[in-house]
Amino acid sequence: MPSPIIVPDRAVGRLSDAWRQCVGTGRFELALRRDYQDSLALIQREIGFRHIRGHGLFAEGVGVHQPYTYQGQNHTRYAFGYVDQILDAYLELGIEPFLELGFMPKALASGEQTVFWWHGNVTPPNSLAEWADLVKATLRHLIERYGLEVVRRWPIEVWNEPNLTQFWQDADEGAYHRLYEATAFAVKEVDAELQVGGPAISPGADHWLRPFAEFTGLRTIPVDFVSKHAYTTGPAQHVPFGVYQTLAPARSLLEQFATPRELLRGTSLDGLPVHITEFNSSYRPDNPIHDTAFHAAYLAPVLAEGGEHVESFSYWTFSDMFEEIGVPTALFHGGFGLLTHRQVKKPTYHLYTFLARMGPEVLARGEDHLVTRDAEGRITVLAWAPVDETGREPAPAGHTVRLSLPVGPARTAFVLRTSVSEGAGNVWAAWGEMGRPAAPSSRQLDALHESSEPSRRHLSLPVEAGRAELTLTLDQHEVTLVEIAAVRDETPPWLDDRRLFGYANPESETEPASESTPASETEENR
Repeated sequence: MPSPIIVPDRAVGRLSDAWRQCVGTGRFELALRRDYQDSLALIQREIGFRHIRGHGLFAEGVGVHQPYTYQGQNHTRYAFGYVDQILDAYLELGIEPFLELGFMPKALASGEQTVFWWHGNVTPPNSLAEWADLVKATLRHLIERYGLEVVRRWPIEVWNEPNLTQFWQDADEGAYHRLYEATAFAVKEVDAELQVGGPAISPGADHWLRPFAEFTGLRTIPVDFVSKHAYTTGPAQHVPFGVYQTLAPARSLLEQFATPRELLRGTSLDGLPVHITEFNSSYRPDNPIHDTAFHAAYLAPVLAEGGEHVESFSYWTFSDMFEEIGVPTALFHGGFGLLTHRQVKKPTYHLYTFLARMGPEVLARGEDHLVTRDAEGRITVLAWAPVDETGREPAPAGHTVRLSLPVGPARTAFVLRTSVSEGAGNVWAAWGEMGRPAAPSSRQLDALHESSEPSRRHLSLPVEAGRAELTLTLDQHEVTLVEIAAVRDETPPWLDDRRLFGYANPESETEPASESTPASETEENR
């Protein structure tokens, strides 16, 4: 067995919380539903994201833009009732919006092209001035309702993936630049300290970044951050109600995170914050890879390292309540979510809860582990098994991680280990063993909730010279969180576990005390 990795006592850095700065959501109006709010409440209790981003703020289902004619004159009424209900719910749950401005209200659209089952209009505005008025009216309302200092914390992103014809008519780069210019100046007219950015491009569109920098730099257009998206799957292989796709190595996500800073060096946008406002393995909401134990192990190194490259990277999405291609036909359908409908936890959900329990001081990093410490001296180890993203060979069980950890002065350390793997907390597998019911009964749903929980083990480790040696043997596709705390023994002198069965003198194995004496006659009851 190889020698353990010696983890230093002195921190080598701080653990970035870029992984929790934002999370994705289905379209804006879905937040009005009870199941959505129940799911978000669970996410916030156990993980605690800072911001939430989704499409459709200006879509027809939200109803903000309401044109009308009165006494022969055309007017616009802005209706913020649904917006307020949604944002009130967000704030009550401790999360704030990352505002994506889109899609185009029907009455303001220059064309009829739409995207998704719910028909978001993706054409430029028929009037940039009226679009700017819509943006200003919305932001002024939000400031009036929630306060300027609060709204200044909400990043404002202009559109979504304009480099794709599905999301922006003809993927017209010049038209997007004009939209961005009108929007950015409208935002700053409301308040100069509001944060606005873009271009929210999809993977493979990095060639949009420098022209965006040149256009905004030449015309002195405000840009407070740069945004893009990252995915690792190939073309979709369609089957009824689903797809299969090839996967690139997970490190490809980290490479995509890093490209904006590299490409924008020397431009007017050099050094700006970078937000990955969507990331996942597949860009499809019907790929079953999202539901698997493999997925958690695949993404573990990305969550452990992503904050070294960007200010935020937003998992797309927190819940399977997501209807871009229609209403899902089964509880498990390959949705993006960390949770299914009815709050069933997928393995990747637990990867996030593990990160949420780690300390802020980084003591060590490796290809298969991350070690941190908190202010109380508790050591946390996140470890993950290697994966084969090609699927050609089964990932091996038995991967070993050995660490020598600086626990501090103590005789023993208490160890709590929480894990998901192919055999633990793998609700996708449990659903398969159940026969894959499309709409589980109440009893089946209870069983799925129980099957979705990770395994938990505890043990005591000896501590010598302030160090404890930890050996982890990982199952197939396992992600494990190990929490190690020095023990301060507070056992009273009269407690003796050897006497649990009533022996008065465990050393000599004397018979138990006689049961003939009534309780009322015992010393304790006199």
